[in-house]
Amino acid sequence: MPVSLDALLDDLLAETADVERMIAPLDDTGIARSTPAAGWDIRDQLTHLAFFDEAATQALVDPDGFRRAAAALMAGGMDFPDRVAAEHAGLTAGEVRAWFARARTALVTAFRGRDPRARLPWYGPDMSVASSVTARIMETWAHGQDIADTLGVTRVATDRLRHIAHLGVSTTAFSFGLHGRPAPVVPIRVVLHAPSGDRWTWGDGAAADRVEGTALDFCLTVTQRRRAEDTGLVVLGPAAQEWIGIAQAFAGAPGRGRA
Repeated sequence: MPVSLDALLDDLLAETADVERMIAPLDDTGIARSTPAAGWDIRDQLTHLAFFDEAATQALVDPDGFRRAAAALMAGGMDFPDRVAAEHAGLTAGEVRAWFARARTALVTAFRGRDPRARLPWYGPDMSVASSVTARIMETWAHGQDIADTLGVTRVATDRLRHIAHLGVSTTAFSFGLHGRPAPVVPIRVVLHAPSGDRWTWGDGAAADRVEGTALDFCLTVTQRRRAEDTGLVVLGPAAQEWIGIAQAFAGAPGRGRA
């Protein structure tokens, strides 16, 4: 079945609305609250999303300009997300909310009607338009989780998690490569129980190496918002055990995970 870019963008807007509801009442003190991501406050989470929304839009409409900007950013080191956060640490709560809303609206407007298979540059391998939007869904949900954890908000899990779970599975080889390890040669079966009650599966059904559990626990793990051992995931086999310990659905340097 062809990917529906409109459906992906609608899911991105739904995740955006979840974040906007959480941050709407925050003043300058509230937006400066530290999150579980070491060294990052809520402001940093939001400026990260806004900055890379604008980067994704530039990659779509001006790929050569994006390549030049990305090369310059990465030339300073792979800690560039921390540097982006530091550069915008002086923004007020109102300024941060406005930037996030403006950048997200511009991204959705730019991506509507595009060919979901078209290729875009990024801070690693090129990706499709559909994958770029999927990555924005993942980033919004993951950074939204940091904000929710900070504010003590329990979010309702939805089947939008399927986008994040699929990205988590498809980045298996990428995760190993980040750590200088060869990707496993044996298949890994992933079986997830969706919020709706559906059962989502990836990989060879006969594989001895398996990861099974709720979609929420899997997504928390592959976005490094929880350690696998702090979830209800069942992980069987050495390849699956090694993978789930380093799984990373997001681009950039190896993540630091959670304590």
